[in-house]
Amino acid sequence: MDRPSRLGGVSWRRVATVTVVAMCLGYAPIAMTELWPYARPGAPAIGEWLLGRAVSPQYVADALATRIEPYRRSLVPMILHSVLGGMLMLLGPVQLLTAVRRRVRLHRTFGVVYALTVYASMAGAAVYLARTAPPEAFDGESFWLVLATILVGTTLSVTFGVLAALGRLPDLHQRWMLLCYGYLMTAPLLRLEWGALPWILPDGLPMEDVNRVAVMHLGSVVVFGALLASRSLDRRDSLPSQGGTWAPWPVLAVAHAAGAAALVLLGRSFLEHGAEGRRLLVAFLLPYAATWAVMVWRQHAAGRDGRPWALEEWRLHLTALCLAPVFSAAATVCFERYMRLDALTALSAGVGIGCGVLAFAATTAVSLRVLYAREVVRRAAPKRDGARPAESRREGVGTK
Repeated sequence: MDRPSRLGGVSWRRVATVTVVAMCLGYAPIAMTELWPYARPGAPAIGEWLLGRAVSPQYVADALATRIEPYRRSLVPMILHSVLGGMLMLLGPVQLLTAVRRRVRLHRTFGVVYALTVYASMAGAAVYLARTAPPEAFDGESFWLVLATILVGTTLSVTFGVLAALGRLPDLHQRWMLLCYGYLMTAPLLRLEWGALPWILPDGLPMEDVNRVAVMHLGSVVVFGALLASRSLDRRDSLPSQGGTWAPWPVLAVAHAAGAAALVLLGRSFLEHGAEGRRLLVAFLLPYAATWAVMVWRQHAAGRDGRPWALEEWRLHLTALCLAPVFSAAATVCFERYMRLDALTALSAGVGIGCGVLAFAATTAVSLRVLYAREVVRRAAPKRDGARPAESRREGVGTK
């Protein structure tokens, strides 16, 4: 497995787990009360109160003034979405802890509740998006596209996670459910950045501009967190009959070259839009570069330590990360040409969804890699009357 680093005798994995659980527990009541003032003016909203004191009441009031009509048109679906979203913030840590402690029956029970809650919450979000024209979204068409992408990614991830559980593939179930929860974590992290970024960015920026900065990197942050969690929980050094890599050095080199060319293209496009373009470019590049550096380091460490399965998974995700700018550049052209978006809006939308979409593709590739290795073992194993070969038994995540 990927050995956790330690600081003062405490593993980074434990620190990360405690941090995520604390954030989820803190955000749950904020999510559940977020839409109350739209149903009953004057009703308390914890998130608004905290954000008003972190930045200023006027900062919050200016942003929420434009939300009254779009939210009221879909108030019931939005309340359903926000209340169930708060429940998911509580159910996620419960699922993680029951899985780690191997409380199988409890984990399955809460897993059914979790999956149904995801579907119901995403249904509420889908109704809101269907009733809201893209220009009427919080900061316009780019955020509408980002929200729609998160909706699709979350729904597909939980579906694949359920199918993996039904197929008794615990390692794949774990990866898809962590990716699903990563997409859900964009909500609390976005609220956190609404309060933190105004202290870094120029004074007087409205929340819509702060939101555009945040979505430049939230996709890469949450899916990278899901990958780190998956790797820390997978203790296998290799897969049975793993064979060669699906991401050999020539493929990785081509992906790096294509990604570098796309980054240059995206960078030039951002710089054409003055101060706002430079702000969005920095918000995208810094987390992207940090993620790339960690992936390169971890795949090097896995190869050095003789852990071929860890090396393979890091390579597949690194390839996808390199191709994310290529996808973003192509999506930008499509948004500008077929949706008639202005250049900066199309660019923001393309970059905002790139890493999230390619992480989904990478998780799909990892899943197919696991299934392929198991199929090779199944076909190579000798057939026995009345017994199944030991080599064909499905492995749990915790085995080597």
